[in-house]
Amino acid sequence: MKKILLTLILLSTGITFSQNTNKVFPYNYSEKVLSNGLKVILIPMENTDIVAYFTVVRTGSRDEWEEGKSGFAHFFEHMMFRGTERFPGNVYDSIVTSLGADANAYTSLDLTVYHMKFASEDLETVMDIESDRFRNLKYSKEEFQTESGAIYGEYRKGRTSPWSVAFESMQNMAFDKHTYKHTTIGFEKDIKDMPNLYDYSLSFYKRYYRPENCVLLVVGAIDNEKTFRLAEKYYSEWKSGYVSPKIDSEPVQTSSRKEEVGYEGRTLPLLYIGYKGEKFDVNNKNYLAARAFANIAFGETSELYKKLVLKEQKVQYLMANMTSTRDPYLFQIMSMVKDENDINYVSEEINKTIEYYKKNKVSEELFNKLLMREKYSFLMSLDNPANVAGILPQYITISGGINVIDEYFSKMEKLTVDDINNAVNYYFTPEKMNQIILKGAK
Repeated sequence: MKKILLTLILLSTGITFSQNTNKVFPYNYSEKVLSNGLKVILIPMENTDIVAYFTVVRTGSRDEWEEGKSGFAHFFEHMMFRGTERFPGNVYDSIVTSLGADANAYTSLDLTVYHMKFASEDLETVMDIESDRFRNLKYSKEEFQTESGAIYGEYRKGRTSPWSVAFESMQNMAFDKHTYKHTTIGFEKDIKDMPNLYDYSLSFYKRYYRPENCVLLVVGAIDNEKTFRLAEKYYSEWKSGYVSPKIDSEPVQTSSRKEEVGYEGRTLPLLYIGYKGEKFDVNNKNYLAARAFANIAFGETSELYKKLVLKEQKVQYLMANMTSTRDPYLFQIMSMVKDENDINYVSEEINKTIEYYKKNKVSEELFNKLLMREKYSFLMSLDNPANVAGILPQYITISGGINVIDEYFSKMEKLTVDDINNAVNYYFTPEKMNQIILKGAK
């Protein structure tokens, strides 16, 4: 029955899919590793003339292990647009504009991604300019100081969001040794000192921006054979030399942690709870069950959501997730409470929900519906090259490839309602709990 439903879902999206219905990721793809270690993944798509071109650097804020030097993964998201001797920043920008392309980048805990969307006939031009900046980025000390100085302004702008303040406080409180202690943009004191670290920035680029630490993902109107030839032509001269970061493991948390945080502006109060979780692992039943539990207990169809958000209207926002990260992070429960006087009540209701599922099982019918809904949502998002490419970088960073998607959904389907109970009892213990309460100015 599940195979029939999956086929119907795929047909409803208009996706041309593999005949192997055991697969969830519906597109055929090809992989090749160049002699320098660069992995190239190609996903041809029909009925489009667009190409999505993603360079996934498997370095994020997690990799910033040296004292006083957080924020450099995000910094290079900016500096990579400064250009090279062949294509200085203004020339690079002019070429991208002339192609009518859409180019941008983002950084997260585990990765940095550079992405571009353009017409298929411009593939070789894009490969030329993109491979050049990854091999030959060049910037002066003055350019470095200008950009690193501007990043402090970005940090201050980010602080205007109460959620940004809460996330920064949570990571700093919940982690003692691991580099997840700082957010993607970095510690404030490190950002202030960044303009003095020009030589270090060159070292960061030389260690991490190497082919064996990157994956080139090309999706859309492409011919595999031709695209692999172009990748060989433009990327084979990129020299290997990746140096792994020296990341400390996080010690086991032995007691709950709570902190009240002030916010300079006006905002509804935030209740942000983080239980110590585990890294993404398709072979870890507890981890997979906790991901399902997030929707069961706190999703928009959950009883708690209906009570707090819809019926009582005490909460404006409620959601939860078990993050997909390379190293153990947090099971997060985030809520925005409408009245400061209801913070304790909302916290108690969250705790009651957790305790309920330690003893009681979710119905088989509801559980199967949630799993099918997740699969359906995933498939419905794969309707164009940019969306397909956009959903893959985290999977690629964690596992190195795309196969893990089919493994993930296969293992999720094998979970039982007993696994949910086991996971809730395993993760949701007092000593693993971290809580931030953020209140705005009166």
